[in-house]
Amino acid sequence: MLDKILPAGLDAVLFVVLPYISLVLFLLVTIQRYRKQSFTYSSLSSQFLENRHHFWGLVPFHYGLLIVVVGHIVGFLVPGSVIAWNAEPLRLWILEVTALVGGLLTLVGFVNIIVRRFTSPKVRVVTSFADWFLYGLLLVQFVSGIYTAIFVRWGSSWYASNAVPYLKSLFVLSPELAFVAPLPVVAKIHLVCAFLIVGFFPFTRLVHILVVPNPYLWRRPQVVRWYGNPRAPKSR
Repeated sequence: MLDKILPAGLDAVLFVVLPYISLVLFLLVTIQRYRKQSFTYSSLSSQFLENRHHFWGLVPFHYGLLIVVVGHIVGFLVPGSVIAWNAEPLRLWILEVTALVGGLLTLVGFVNIIVRRFTSPKVRVVTSFADWFLYGLLLVQFVSGIYTAIFVRWGSSWYASNAVPYLKSLFVLSPELAFVAPLPVVAKIHLVCAFLIVGFFPFTRLVHILVVPNPYLWRRPQVVRWYGNPRAPKSR
């Protein structure tokens, strides 16, 4: 059952050893990749290969992910305010439903992205093993988060009261397993998957997130001009 507690020894490996291994990999490989292969700091977009399906995947994915990430960051920075907000049942429901909608949007967009990778030959041929491995991790992450939101109620409250103190204990190099040990297995899977994504991050196209500034966020639309009829057959 997903609500059983993992063995204490396994908890120590997953929530004490793994986070630091992931963080070290993230820092060392990210810096080394930027120094040696800075040109690979790109999303390697395949939008020019196929755009229609791409649009319906990326738009809900990014909007949903934005809601989820902002919620996690706010909960991490001001956990006491989140707990106080949740003291009122209506406000608690608003927060939970908003998080669930964000998670569902993310999952719908992500499924569209995966389907596009499978069904478009041009896109599939430029999809690497690292991409598929990352997609697998992300799929587990999103599904476990949505499962938690639906079946393990009031995640925003125990995230603020248990997960946040545990995460902060990692930053001060004094991991407190007492906070994370009582969590249900599905929540632990969610945490472990997050650590794995952090460790695998510098090996993937996700590194483009670290490039600052990101001018595409505010630059004017690019205009492409065709000379002649682009649909006319080209002469050899």
